[in-house]
Amino acid sequence: MPLGRRGAAALAWWRARSVVLRDGASGVLLALLAFVPQLAGAGTRLGELPRRPLDALAVLAGLAQTLPLAGRRRLPAVCFAVVAAGFAVQELRGYVTFAGAGLLVALYSVAAHQRRFRAWVAAGAVAAYAGLVAALHAAGSAARPPDYTIFFLLLAGGAAMGAWVRRGRIAEAERRRATAAAARTAERARIARELHDVITHHVTAMVVQADAAQFLAARPERLTQNLTAISGTGRRALGELRDLLGVLDPDRVAPRGDLPALAGIGELVARSRAAGQPVELLEQGRPGGLGSGRELAGYRVVQEALTNALKYAPGRPTVVRVVHREDGVRITVTSAPGDAPARPVGGSGRGLDGLRDRVEVFGGSLDAGPGPDGGFTVTARIPAGEIA
Repeated sequence: MPLGRRGAAALAWWRARSVVLRDGASGVLLALLAFVPQLAGAGTRLGELPRRPLDALAVLAGLAQTLPLAGRRRLPAVCFAVVAAGFAVQELRGYVTFAGAGLLVALYSVAAHQRRFRAWVAAGAVAAYAGLVAALHAAGSAARPPDYTIFFLLLAGGAAMGAWVRRGRIAEAERRRATAAAARTAERARIARELHDVITHHVTAMVVQADAAQFLAARPERLTQNLTAISGTGRRALGELRDLLGVLDPDRVAPRGDLPALAGIGELVARSRAAGQPVELLEQGRPGGLGSGRELAGYRVVQEALTNALKYAPGRPTVVRVVHREDGVRITVTSAPGDAPARPVGGSGRGLDGLRDRVEVFGGSLDAGPGPDGGFTVTARIPAGEIA
């Protein structure tokens, strides 16, 4: 395995470990560095008290400033309190170690990860610092007020950095939640449109066929044909609904290939003819190649237009023209003028509006309205695009 890939694999393995283990390793490393003589000169000496040699208490104070960093993300306030206590002992006793760097890490961590009582923790930290300054002064510290002020500003900078990181993390979480909510809303809208298209088309066909069956009692062969068509339409509706609602099942993913496409318009027209609607299909070019989203949108345009023809112009000639081109597809569905049906089938009036929104998503357009001869025409243009 190449060295770069090994490093990436090792980094991924390390990031998969618990935060306590990772932070604990950092604390142990800082504890080992705390008593390296070459680094002692870089340690903090806030009070400038007389220097003392290291003893057991110095070791305990150093470990108190480093090892608790293992909990800096899980228990940030507790970690900060223990580290601050070790720092206070080190400064008041005059020890010089590199362990004082743990105070800055702990302060950053409490600002970045503390969730509750943040104001109380901040007030306690300021009060503790004031108490340490007073204790150092009482112990004979030679430090001047500007020295304490500069050190306080250094600590405040660490806290400000932690607070800034926390705000960024919260903003990112909010953005992700908003994105997820928008995706859920879009998916609900898509499912609602699909339900409208499936139910409206099939139920309309069933109602029209059932109405016609009432007048065929004297012609048993036609009655049987109508009842068979009603049964077939109902089964198809159930099948489409089952496939559509399958996307709501977390244990099942509906394959995109099961979605209706422009190649299925011929069968759609045949079903409308079986429902008693004289439909003529005029198709130019070869379907396919638009992508599943555009194919489904085109199919739904024809389906909704035929549904409206069954509702408002039953028994009147309807012409479906589909022109496939390299740059997209153009669909025109024209219904001949006629009287309103004797028993009209109700509708929500939302079908064409929903289709217009769907087509416009792909950069297309949809127009619907009365034609010059008094009929009703639906025209849609869906441009080709990236296959999806």
